[in-house]
Amino acid sequence: MNKRAMMSCLLASVLAMTGVTGVVDSPTVQAKASEKDYASHTAKAAIDFGVQKKYLWLDSKGNFYPNSQITQGQFIASLVAVRGLKEVAPVPQLPAGHWAKMSYEKAQKAGILDNVKIDPNRLLTKEETALLVFNTWKPYRGEKSPNLTNTGALVTWGWMKPAPNGQPKFREDLPVLRSDAAEILQFMWQDKWELEQGRKYADEFHKSLKVVNGKITGKVPKGDGNFLIRAMFITIGDGRNGFLNNESFSVPVSSVKSLSFQVTNSKDSGIAGGYWYPKLPKLDRENRTQKFYR
Repeated sequence: MNKRAMMSCLLASVLAMTGVTGVVDSPTVQAKASEKDYASHTAKAAIDFGVQKKYLWLDSKGNFYPNSQITQGQFIASLVAVRGLKEVAPVPQLPAGHWAKMSYEKAQKAGILDNVKIDPNRLLTKEETALLVFNTWKPYRGEKSPNLTNTGALVTWGWMKPAPNGQPKFREDLPVLRSDAAEILQFMWQDKWELEQGRKYADEFHKSLKVVNGKITGKVPKGDGNFLIRAMFITIGDGRNGFLNNESFSVPVSSVKSLSFQVTNSKDSGIAGGYWYPKLPKLDRENRTQKFYR
């Protein structure tokens, strides 16, 4: 084993004992967030965000070790925390009392460990990290494009940095630092929050819809200022009749063919929710929220 590998393994052991890799399932008392070793790091905001949301952890001195390569156990612990998983399935590869066993059991139940060789101390590459991300996010964004590697798909999506200039853009073998992981996890947390908001507004809109006296009536949710919310009727003549946040409508059934409903993040234009009512006046809807596969 070379010196670098020895130091990485030693660091992984130290982090596990100090609670940096420990999660909500660990009895280790977590330190209050402080700046310490990442005070001037470019990923400081992402690290602070993760500590605040309790899917990242500092050691007893408030250090994060942003420039160390992340281990499989550390990343899985954070993925489980971001998803808020509760149900478990057996992971016999880890002994009773192992600090990561509960996180791995939750990950197993959720399908996060599909096609993953269990090794909590394994130092993750981009491809290994991206596989875990896609496994974790299937319930939210579906499958990735089959034409790209996991790394290529995640870089294309904008959640993983491309390789440095002069190298192949999608190099799968590059290491993932703890700071890189913090940024990826922040994208995931924010995406989950957006999708939850989109679903909430879609349900509010759906409940408002009624067909009375030959007209479809309803109201577009007001929202909270973070989202542009739009209901769009496609008319018999292939025209458009749209309504935005907080607008009510009453549209003759005889004049429309279908209805779309979309929730868009006002800051980055991310799709938080997309639904389709293809057979008006029936109010059956299809979830067409944007997927990873595009």
